[in-house]
Formats: sequence, structure tokens, C-alpha cells
Amino acid sequence: MAKLTASARRRFARVGTGTSVCLRYRLPRAADRLPGAPKLSREAKVRLRYLGYARTHSVAATCDRFGIARSTSSRWKRRYDPRHLATLEDRPSRPRLGRRPTWTAAQAEAVRRAREAHPRWGKDKLAVVLRRAGVRLSVSMVGRILAELKRRRPYAVRKPKDHPVARPGDLVQVDTMHLTPLPGVERRQFTAVDAVSRVGAVDVRGVATAGTAADFLGTLLARLPFAVRAIQVDGGSEFKASFEAACQDLGLALFVLPPRSPKLNGRVERLNRTFREEFWELYDGPLDLEPLRAALQEAEHRYNAARPHQALGYLTPAAHLAALGEPPLERTYWTRTAR
Repeated sequence: MAKLTASARRRFARVGTGTSVCLRYRLPRAADRLPGAPKLSREAKVRLRYLGYARTHSVAATCDRFGIARSTSSRWKRRYDPRHLATLEDRPSRPRLGRRPTWTAAQAEAVRRAREAHPRWGKDKLAVVLRRAGVRLSVSMVGRILAELKRRRPYAVRKPKDHPVARPGDLVQVDTMHLTPLPGVERRQFTAVDAVSRVGAVDVRGVATAGTAADFLGTLLARLPFAVRAIQVDGGSEFKASFEAACQDLGLALFVLPPRSPKLNGRVERLNRTFREEFWELYDGPLDLEPLRAALQEAEHRYNAARPHQALGYLTPAAHLAALGEPPLERTYWTRTAR
């Protein structure tokens, strides 16, 4: 044991006489908060109870109590790691290596032409037609090619990472909003906003179809005071078929978002919320399309020309557009003809 110095001996001698002893080292503090247990699903909790029961009972008794097979019991035990309770969760059933297409581009094109020539025929009849033309494909492969052609969009693509978004019109985000102002009354608001200037355009229809979306596209191009070069939409059915064909005819790049990624269209999603809170929740006028459209255009003008925009340093989109050197945004842009 190490010897104490004279001063230390004097301090210990005074213990109990009203003085205190200052120790050089402190005892370790107890942890005031332990890490929380991971949240487990219902299935994982059942497996955890099973493993606890299996410690004191035989395999047969445990399997009989929980109603599982011995092979399932063995699989749970092999997978279980006491240090990581997440190993009790379900594993994805999707194969690690998915099936890859084995057909060629020429075969897919032959199937596409056969489908266009006979749109009401099934895959078995199309396989016979293709065999007559010298393209030998099994019925199942014809079906897989048809499914792939149905998923594939002829013109829309994912937005390239190097696509420039620097000037007004480089990217306009478009979306729809489903509204039920009264029971049994449904309206669809078409919303568009420029990603750079934040200038918005809205319109209302009774339904959201590819035809009404294509009609809104013409309205949008007529209202915006700058040339539009690219449109970005989600995977909604209203932005396919005739809408996609209209974008192609007008020479507009059409970008489609990946599934379940509304954050990539955040500006138009935010504009939907603004009109829901500042127009639809306060509007008490008639719900016929014509008066509703007129009121909505008044709200659109107020948004573009009067409402300060926080992301623009509290400038209005019209003022920000003028600061960028673009033509001024006037109310007469409603009556412009489509370019």
C-alpha cells in the first residue's frame, strides 16, 4: 500500500471534526439512462416468446404449444442472435437475383407490332401470329414481353442528374389534388409550379384523366410568360397516354418520378398545400366549374403577385421573376394563346 504524505495523514485525522476530505479520484457515475429496447413487430415478439419457452421445454413440447413445425423451429434458432433482436424479424421474400429478360430488342419490337395490329388478342394467339412471321417465342415469354411493354413508357424518362435547372422554364413540376368539397361532389385541381421562379398555375376539372391533363398542359403553356422546356410528374395514370403524347408533340422533355417519392416534387406538393389551406378551406362560393375556375384564378394571381414567398426572401414570384430579367408577370397572361 502506498504511503500517505504528512498533509494527507492530517486531513484523515480531522475526519469527523467538521472538515471534509477531498478524494483525488471519483467513483464512476451510474448510467442515468439506459438505451431503449428495439421495437419489434408482432411476429418477432412471438418468436422471442418461443425461444424463451424452448429453454425449459423440449422441442416437441415447444412446437406443439406454438403450433409450428420442427423445421421452422430450427430455422428460428439458427437465425437468432441475442445481441441483435432484429434477427427475429421477417426477411424479405424477394429473390436476391431477379429474373432478367432473355429476349432481344428485335423480339420485343415484333411483339409490340403484333399487339398494335391485334389489340384484343391474347398472348397465345399472338404467339401463333409471331410464329407465322418467323419469330418463335413461347406463350409465356410473349406474356412477359407484353407486361414489360405495358410498364414501359414510350416517352417519359427519369430526370437525369445533369439536367440543368437554372432558368425559369427549365423544370415545371405538375401534380393533381383530389378534393371533395361536399359529399358526392368531387373536383380535381391541376397544379403546376416553376422550380426556379416559383410561379404557379392552377386549374380545376371534374375528373383527372389523360385528356383533362393534356388540356391543362395547353392552359399551362398559355399562362406562363416564359418558354417551358421540361415537365416533371409522378406516375399517375392521368399523366400517361394523351398527356405523354402531347408533351412529345410539343417537344417538351417529360420526366417521371420513381415510385413513392413525392419529396422529389416538393415544390408542387407545397403549392397544393397552400391552395388547400388558403383557398379551399375558405371558399364558400358555388362549386360549378366556371365560377370555381374564376375564383381559383383570382387566388392564383394573388399567390403570384401579392403573397410573399419565404423561400424567395419574401419576394413574390412575380417580383422574383422580374429580378431574373424575365418578362413581367401580368394578369393578361391568362388570356394568352398556347404556344
